[in-house]
Amino acid sequence: MKGAVVGSAALLAAQTSAADTSKLVSFPSYTSAENSGWPLQVPDVLTPFDDVTNYNNFYEFGMDKSDPARYASAMTLDPWSIRVSSDSGKTSDVQFEDLLRAMDIEERIYRLRCVEAWSMVIPWLGFPLAELIRWLSPEGSFQFVQFQTRYVRAEMRGTRSFSSVIDWPYQEALRMDEAMNPLSFIAVGLYGKSLLAQNGAPLRLVVPWKYGFKSIKSIASIHFTNRLPETSWQSIAPHEYGFYANVNPEVDHPRWSQRFERRLPSSLFSPNRIPTQMFNGYGEYVADLYKNLDLRRYY
Repeated sequence: MKGAVVGSAALLAAQTSAADTSKLVSFPSYTSAENSGWPLQVPDVLTPFDDVTNYNNFYEFGMDKSDPARYASAMTLDPWSIRVSSDSGKTSDVQFEDLLRAMDIEERIYRLRCVEAWSMVIPWLGFPLAELIRWLSPEGSFQFVQFQTRYVRAEMRGTRSFSSVIDWPYQEALRMDEAMNPLSFIAVGLYGKSLLAQNGAPLRLVVPWKYGFKSIKSIASIHFTNRLPETSWQSIAPHEYGFYANVNPEVDHPRWSQRFERRLPSSLFSPNRIPTQMFNGYGEYVADLYKNLDLRRYY
């Protein structure tokens, strides 16, 4: 139901404190996971809301997992626009509230597998990335789509740290066929409510068959290109973080195994360690994208 989320400015303004979950705003209407065809997959169990919102990698706000929940409220969420551009030279700015009005909101329950070997199961709200691309209607035919995170140094204490190794803003990209795959998703909420800043408000990418660093947060620009885009972690350590970053238990990170993962919540005495699945368990939907690719070489 396009236009169901008409109070988008209120959704953003309500998030005045990333740590105050009482200020989260519920989405008035969306298609549930059961009705959209993406329900919880047995034996998965939803990760508790507190873990999802307090255990995050968002290095713009610090390196510790708790830093985003403590400091991401400094990020201005209203107003929010997305700069859209392409190799053709055309550039435009899309307002977040206009984007929300144009999209049907649905719930998707996806596994999230971090390259650090921890994982979650999250009920996201949003819409297929393919629908966003069709709505943007880029002129021409492009092989890749590149994303950048918002970067305002004064609001992001992590970008001012001497220990920062990232050349800001954070960048990620997908091949166009990956972007158009039905699983690729733009999230604007979770657990039935608007995203908190630490989870990538107001909109983020979710690519469930890839390691979590591919699912870029707080998207501020989208660029369509025919050149292989630069991505942040691949630029920093290409021998550790490949462009594809597909979840693959057969290809270890140089510093740790990827055969198992720690499903949150977990603890020292209850690590909740489970085997990692190829493509994070989504192979039936995405394996054909890589049938002619050596996934040990192009990881």
